[in-house]
Amino acid sequence: MTNVAPFPPLEIPETLAAGPGPGNTDARVLASFANAGLADHMQADVLRGMIECKEMLRAVWGTQNTYTYGVGGTGFSGLDCLFSAILPGDTVVAFVNGTFSGIDGLTIRMKAASREDLRANPMDPRPANVTIVTVPHGQSVSAEVIDRALAEAKPKWAFMAHWETGSGRINDLQGFSAACARHGVLGLVDAVSSLGIEDFSIDNYPGVAGWASCPQKGVLCLPLTYAPVSFTDRYIDEVRANGCHTYVHHPILEARHWGIVDGQDVAAGSYHRTHSGYAVAAFHEALRILLQHGRAEKARDYAHHERALRDAVTAMGCEVTSNMTSLVVLNLPPALAGREKELVQACRARGFGIWPTLSEPVQVRVGILNQLSQAAITEIVTRFAAALNEMGAGLDLDEVTQGLERHYREPMAAE
Repeated sequence: MTNVAPFPPLEIPETLAAGPGPGNTDARVLASFANAGLADHMQADVLRGMIECKEMLRAVWGTQNTYTYGVGGTGFSGLDCLFSAILPGDTVVAFVNGTFSGIDGLTIRMKAASREDLRANPMDPRPANVTIVTVPHGQSVSAEVIDRALAEAKPKWAFMAHWETGSGRINDLQGFSAACARHGVLGLVDAVSSLGIEDFSIDNYPGVAGWASCPQKGVLCLPLTYAPVSFTDRYIDEVRANGCHTYVHHPILEARHWGIVDGQDVAAGSYHRTHSGYAVAAFHEALRILLQHGRAEKARDYAHHERALRDAVTAMGCEVTSNMTSLVVLNLPPALAGREKELVQACRARGFGIWPTLSEPVQVRVGILNQLSQAAITEIVTRFAAALNEMGAGLDLDEVTQGLERHYREPMAAE
């Protein structure tokens, strides 16, 4: 066997994450991760941290749901737990208006597929019991579309993304909840991009039985910590009655690792899966920071700074097609149309991490996760303008920055 020379240390340079996510993690969260003193997952402070994370998550979600906790991993892990209650043969309506709700729709088709469905198309099953309602890219899912589809299909489950990051669109959460309640459907919501950014309480949406989010966007923790989930008693009753085809992402068994047993919080100290003390410390600090900021104030801050970014790129000749407050999705000026990926690659090469859309039509996505200050938005705007100028846009950078200054002289109450 040939000896392999050791690789040099991996050094990843500091990057301004100005895309749809993940965002730049707060230094206090990174310090909590690095300063955790031991790896014993049964140590008393780790257990206390898990209890407090669970309580803080209920405040972040705005819920009394006992089954509220974190699933180890990225947002996909939380979503897989959410969808695990869907069994083969279950009837489902899923609303898709972008890349990530499209992946959710594929997951649902896999969960609800029979063995015959999987055999016919293993990677992309098309079970007749799942209805995918596709809304064109750049449009939101409306209450009318939701109600019409649920009235016609009469499914057991319905799914929608709250904020679709692939196209930057906010979908009608109130309309979804109301339609699910009206038609006796169990609603499931992907809140990966909205939790911790928009000010909403999930208990105000009784038609929704299950929710899933992620750790690297509004919560702004390290990507591989915990994906927040929350389930109503009605959802848990379904799982208790019918089971699901998983152990790792079982909504009831996973909750036991957080001291949630038979619908009750139990005393600390019982064995749990080997949750890293480092991850618990980081997640705890991220939730503390979010709640200290305040959900309503954070939502106002995002709206204020997104408006500054939106106005600035519009003044550069870009067309904004999104309505999220953490992300601007835009078309380049007509003279630069078709060069979206070239622009993104040039920016990334300079440590400025913007993104293209991942499906057609190709657009540019510029985000502001954890960039809630005039200085941060000014840096994003000036770097974006400079990149456009390198492609021949001919922008007046002084005029761009003066426009930002005018925005920030206006009171935030105007948002």
